[in-house]
Amino acid sequence: MMKLGASGPEVFPMALGCMGMGASSFYGDSDDSESIATIHAALERGVNLVDTGDFYGTGRNELLVGQALKGRRDRALLSVKFGALRGPDGGFVGYDARPAAVKNSLAHSLTRLGVDHIDIYRPARLDPAVPIEDTVGAIAEMVKAGYVRHIALSEVGADTIRRAARVHPIVDLQIEYSLVSRGPEATIFPTLAELGIAVTAYGVLSRGLLAGSKPSGARDFRAHMPRFSGANGEKNQRLVDALARMAADRGVKPAQLAIAWVRARGSSIVPTMGARTRAQLADALAGLDIALTPAEVTALEAAVPAGAVAGTRYAEAQMKQLDSER
Repeated sequence: MMKLGASGPEVFPMALGCMGMGASSFYGDSDDSESIATIHAALERGVNLVDTGDFYGTGRNELLVGQALKGRRDRALLSVKFGALRGPDGGFVGYDARPAAVKNSLAHSLTRLGVDHIDIYRPARLDPAVPIEDTVGAIAEMVKAGYVRHIALSEVGADTIRRAARVHPIVDLQIEYSLVSRGPEATIFPTLAELGIAVTAYGVLSRGLLAGSKPSGARDFRAHMPRFSGANGEKNQRLVDALARMAADRGVKPAQLAIAWVRARGSSIVPTMGARTRAQLADALAGLDIALTPAEVTALEAAVPAGAVAGTRYAEAQMKQLDSER
């Protein structure tokens, strides 16, 4: 176990991300019963940090997670993102992190999850129309009222992190981080270290790219992401192959090597793995058993250089909205 930042709870060194679970997930439909079994298997293995968002499946993901945690609530720390707005067709239509929206979103999440509090609550993105102080201040009121235990952030830059931390202690920042997505190292990670804030890293496999996974159809959101599309996908296959060769030399799977690399980059980093099946979960957990020497880390970075990846991690319009990329 490890402490999530200076002020957070004790967590297992890997978190379970639930975005890909359930019908109408970001990766296309998946089996609800297998998703629930995967959550149960994670809890049995000691994984206690379970991450979801109120906009995943427009609320259906929270209902699924809530169902899975019935009778097991005391074994899980619920991390919930809010603020992204979706229309009836499933499309994203903006963000709302005004204080009133914070409390409204929280009320609906508590209802869907069937719980009386959320352990870690965070805005999914920075709302450009709302000062972060106002958003965090509203969550802080919910902490005092007992509906939230800890406050966290997602995909924001160093200045926003500092401003938020002046209002209330922040336990972690959720941000994409992998062998081929290393942007946070420049200014964000040093700021987190200074303030005693942990990292819950998502996209550790660059959404399956580093594990050789391909989009499964038009409903799989990766089919529309730059790193998987056209010539970019073909170019990135060279990086996938290089990682696969290094993993084979060590007798492990590429995903496990990618997980080991992220963990080697800092003791305060918790990989958040989007395992949708028990088999994927077992593979991910096996990555915790791999310890890389500094020389191995260097060799891995040379074989799979971040600068060689083709395409940004999100489409151009989304990249422009990310405070973490400014």
